[in-house]
Amino acid sequence: MLGFNYFTLYTVLLGINQTLASHTLVYRAIQKVQDGAIRHTHSLANDLRVAFSSVLLSRADGAHPDRVVYCKSGKQATFGNGNTGSSSNSSTSSSGTASMPASTSSATSSSKSATNTKGTSSAAPSSTSTPSPWTLIETHEGDNFFAGWNFFTGGDPTNGIVTYVDQNTASSSGLLEVNSQGHAIMRVETTPVVSGNRKSVRITTQRQFNGGLVIMDSIHMPTGCGVWPAFWTNGPNWPVTGEIDIVEGVHDYTNNQATVHTNVGCTLASSNADTLSISGTVIGGTDCAALTTGNQGCGIRASTSNSFGAGFNSNGGGVFAMKWDTSGIAVYFFPANAVPSDITAETPQPDSWGAAQARWPATSCDPFKFFIDHSAIFDTTLCGDWAGGVWNVAGIPGQAQSCAQRTGVSTCQAYVQNNGAALAEAYWEVRSVKLYQLQN
Repeated sequence: MLGFNYFTLYTVLLGINQTLASHTLVYRAIQKVQDGAIRHTHSLANDLRVAFSSVLLSRADGAHPDRVVYCKSGKQATFGNGNTGSSSNSSTSSSGTASMPASTSSATSSSKSATNTKGTSSAAPSSTSTPSPWTLIETHEGDNFFAGWNFFTGGDPTNGIVTYVDQNTASSSGLLEVNSQGHAIMRVETTPVVSGNRKSVRITTQRQFNGGLVIMDSIHMPTGCGVWPAFWTNGPNWPVTGEIDIVEGVHDYTNNQATVHTNVGCTLASSNADTLSISGTVIGGTDCAALTTGNQGCGIRASTSNSFGAGFNSNGGGVFAMKWDTSGIAVYFFPANAVPSDITAETPQPDSWGAAQARWPATSCDPFKFFIDHSAIFDTTLCGDWAGGVWNVAGIPGQAQSCAQRTGVSTCQAYVQNNGAALAEAYWEVRSVKLYQLQN
């Protein structure tokens, strides 16, 4: 919890008009308070939510349960923690940081740290000879999938009832494997009853990048009451270096939610889907700053029920792509039976993909000012700030009944601790993760 002085100052700062937040004096004050909060608390995200909760509930635009967007970041200084087997514990691989400055989208690295030929998408290879502007620089798939990742072993910044374990522990506990099809599997512990946390896996790429195209091909993602999975990218100094949630949701949700959380100043210029050229729906407002939104950021929910959870799994999975270039940030989703052939052929042509699920244009959010030195991350937490906070909420796509109603258990923690078998579907099965950068 924040001390009394920090709580008071946060509340005062919240009352300042958002346009003034960009002024140097106020900005420095916010940064000073934030720095103090980081020193005094395990999770900045949780403390901001505690500090702002009473104010946010009385906002003029209402606080609707289906609009709540929680953040997974908090303090990210522990990226280097964990065991990566033969890999270094550094947050950046030996090939260095893949950099793309704001003035250009050219790549600065062309090496692949982990490549394998196993695993393909469901579409046929492209027959076009049009060259892609994107160059593949890193691949994670097959037997070498887990090379080039760090295993995070710090406390869960979102207060989930999980203990993230190192690679050796995850493997010996049956939580981690590459199956006979060459797919990476990441599970949570399903021991029938536990008195505390359940073991889980959270991995972070050693490579950092500035700009790029991240493509993740998955067959199955975690789902079920109490479960909160995500695939996302994050910088080392949250929220100053930004967060991009590519895949995220909780419980029985079936429609993916993509969200960005940033420093003060990044906004969506509009909430209109046509204006943004998106297929999704803006649900978290147009202010993307973590500090001024109680960590909600600005979220965009997919319109399709096969983009997350059970709907995604029953349809054979699909492909998510996050494009980060001088035009802004965009997230795309393709169900398993509609993956563009240029993705399968490793010659991606994003301009031919049509409307993105979500987009944050550069016109109101400079992608190289608000997003810096990102790594890609998989994690599955249980309960925590979001899943635990909406245990009694219904009405979100896929969640016709609240988990409290569906399970007959009054709290998320009690359900998860006493029903290990119910977490049988709480696993990732991933064909590949590929990182591209624009050619010089």
